[in-house]
Amino acid sequence: MLRWRLTMAPLMIGLFVGICWLDHHEGPHAPYLWFLVILLGLRSAWELAQLLRVRSFDVNVPLVQFCTFAVIWANWMQPPPEVYTDEITLHAKDSIGAMAFDWAGLSPLSHMGIVFAGSVLVLLLNGCVRYREPGKNMESLGAELFIVSYIGFLLGVTAQLRWVAGWQLGYLALGSVVVATKCGDIGAYTLGRLFGKRKLVPLLSPGKTWMGAWGAMIGATAGSVAWFQFGSQMFIKPGQFPCAWYWSALFGAVIGVVGLIGDLAESLIKRDVGEKDAPALIPGFGGLLDVLDSILYAGPVAYILWLVLPLAPQ
Repeated sequence: MLRWRLTMAPLMIGLFVGICWLDHHEGPHAPYLWFLVILLGLRSAWELAQLLRVRSFDVNVPLVQFCTFAVIWANWMQPPPEVYTDEITLHAKDSIGAMAFDWAGLSPLSHMGIVFAGSVLVLLLNGCVRYREPGKNMESLGAELFIVSYIGFLLGVTAQLRWVAGWQLGYLALGSVVVATKCGDIGAYTLGRLFGKRKLVPLLSPGKTWMGAWGAMIGATAGSVAWFQFGSQMFIKPGQFPCAWYWSALFGAVIGVVGLIGDLAESLIKRDVGEKDAPALIPGFGGLLDVLDSILYAGPVAYILWLVLPLAPQ
């Protein structure tokens, strides 16, 4: 199992880096990323719905997937600011009116917030329509809202890393959280498997150890420094240099910790519903949720770090 994980994880990282390279050359609209994130969102929403179909939960899977799709799609509801032109602005004013122009001027995160609020209204309306008797309606509604929040909104915020430093550096930013979290996963599994003895949270995740937690931080830090130092070469302009190594190391250390918490958060879901893994998709890794759990939790933190730390090339 260890050999399989050590083989599959670098392959997945390499595949993601390849998609980053292709989409980077398509410009700021990110069509490849849109397709990838939508697929990840729909599959993850389905997996989480299957996990929550226990006890009194009765999840409307198609509706939840639709709401998840809508929240993620909100990131692409307007051209990024770098591609605005006077012609686009004039067309928006003339053809749709000032209200539509104000909508176009909102940030993608504002778009997601509005669409998420609409999703809450839709799910509440659906709960009213399907009500028959007391007993499980609020539990089901809570599960549906959780899926859209956990998958749709967190994945959407993570996708915003594509534009946080400008579209030219978007995949440097997005790649940083993916590489750091996956290297953290590799470090945690390797050191925990080889040297781990003292349990970290035995009731929640018996396989995790304190040595594995150190491995997550070390692996994420090493992966982050390597990504910023060498991965930057694919995106920086002549005369620019990667950020200082200590900033990328700080970024990696923080992402290693929050990525581990993200892994524990999914363990909380699985343990509470009595399942070991999400519905299997990738051999040796369980379901897609078992691959994305650390990224979903770390993505919003990475977005904040990119706003406050000097991580862009100088």
